[in-house]
Amino acid sequence: MKASQQNLHNHVQFLTELRPYRNYRNLQSLQRVRDYIIHEFQSYGLPTEEQTWVARDNEYANVIGVYNAHKSRRLIVGAHYDVCGDQPGADDNASAVAGLLETARMVAATQPDLDYRIDFVAYSLEEPPFYGTNDMGSYVHAKSLHDKKADVIGLINYEMIGYFSDEPHSQPYPSPALAKMYPHTANFIVVVGIERFKEFNNKVHALMAKDSGIDVQIINFPQANDLAAMSDQRNYWPFGYPALMINDTSFLRNPNYHETSDTIDSLDFPKMTEVVSSAFKAVCGMG
Repeated sequence: MKASQQNLHNHVQFLTELRPYRNYRNLQSLQRVRDYIIHEFQSYGLPTEEQTWVARDNEYANVIGVYNAHKSRRLIVGAHYDVCGDQPGADDNASAVAGLLETARMVAATQPDLDYRIDFVAYSLEEPPFYGTNDMGSYVHAKSLHDKKADVIGLINYEMIGYFSDEPHSQPYPSPALAKMYPHTANFIVVVGIERFKEFNNKVHALMAKDSGIDVQIINFPQANDLAAMSDQRNYWPFGYPALMINDTSFLRNPNYHETSDTIDSLDFPKMTEVVSSAFKAVCGMG
């Protein structure tokens, strides 16, 4: 099944047009996002719940939609819905939330016969000032799985999946070593993980890359360094859960990172559609 480019665009449009911006200070906007995600999950026929916690005297929430709720083993598919500061956050991270919602829709529509459940989780508080703390929504979620001794296959985390370029030499790298290993045109997507969970990472990559409409690269960092751990996957590793992110290389590629210029017109929806179509194959192939 192929993802719907129109659906992805509609989701990003809603998220980027919200005012005030959906950062941790604007609780009403965060609630509107949660209501939107809940409505979408429920419209797909997925049982839905909110997971709440308190940070700095305010309540925040993850939204979870579940497929195959009767199964014990579970795959997590995640994306954070908050933004950093006062900016629209089209790539970071409306693109990923759109990917999460469209993947959930595709799974619900196709009803794949899987021997595991899928928890689609929209996280709050990924961005500063909560980044790297136990108040991140993904930490709250990962710890809850550990506390209930859940049987977790792993996490596939969408993080910035919408910015691409076909211009030569449009893909910079932080080191000469990486520059020798990867393409120099910014028209690919990357599966990013750590060596400890290489088997999981490689399986996701292989499933995404087969017959894909976009170039799918992979990098397994030796350890949880800044580049490997720059999103919600970081919070699953301490609990022993495999976790990776699907990423367009973020600030290495996208000059709009955490800027007011991170707008919907900067995204490449045809390529983003191919990313989600490829990831859907991995989500349904982890048995």
